[in-house]
Amino acid sequence: MKDKKKEYPSCFGILDRVFPTGEEGLRSSPEACLECIYKTECLRSAMAGSGGLTVHEELVDRAYESGMIGFLSRWSKKKDLNRKIKTQSAKYKDN
Repeated sequence: MKDKKKEYPSCFGILDRVFPTGEEGLRSSPEACLECIYKTECLRSAMAGSGGLTVHEELVDRAYESGMIGFLSRWSKKKDLNRKIKTQSAKYKDN
């Protein structure tokens, strides 16, 4: 059997290209990405990396600024996310 390797576009899985921060500070996918057949797989791939953890960190900051979570909750979540980012970057350095 032949392996059919998928030919992904050059922007595949690059968080700042497929889920960039807009003018108002919120992230959204560009129109070109919405038409792409790989959009779901691409966004999942982008969010699986350390960039995805950064997006979660942005969400925690926004929740704190809007008063949805308190200081200790924010501190705890950011500490956990920072630990995950360091662990993930250490994995990539080892490989």
